[in-house]
Amino acid sequence: MTIDLNKQYTAVIDTTYGKITARLLPKEAPITVNNFVFLAREGFYDGLKIHRVVKGFVFQTGDPRGDGTGGPGYQFQDEKVIGDYKPGVLAMANSGPNTNGSQFFITIGDLRGTLPKKYNLFGEVIGGYDVALKIGEVPVASPPGGGEKSRPTVDVRVKSITIVEN
Repeated sequence: MTIDLNKQYTAVIDTTYGKITARLLPKEAPITVNNFVFLAREGFYDGLKIHRVVKGFVFQTGDPRGDGTGGPGYQFQDEKVIGDYKPGVLAMANSGPNTNGSQFFITIGDLRGTLPKKYNLFGEVIGGYDVALKIGEVPVASPPGGGEKSRPTVDVRVKSITIVEN
């Protein structure tokens, strides 16, 4: 563990569309927050594409490959989801039970009661939600070969994530 559960952590997610500030939830999701803080402090997210945007639902980043198939080279377990997927929460994307890594999403819609509690919820936007909504409106297309119409047709990226510890 690199975090102190008795401290507060804030993430400033600087994107090409502006900054989003999120309060992290170490008491509710200590493993997930620890992982996110570690990766952010190592510069893992710097320059990564926001590779998935589903209008009114979520946008997703954290894949070094930029296509939704990459991660940090390891996986970690699920944590019990405390809270709801209301607009502006951060949660881990995964490909099934206990497959969390580096990809995360920010909700841009109210998903309470519609999204199953299978995605570690670890933060909530406290500033810059308008930026999240702008990202949620970028034009999208289906990937080559077909599939979900969620691949941004413009370049939108995470420039950096700064962690503030209090």
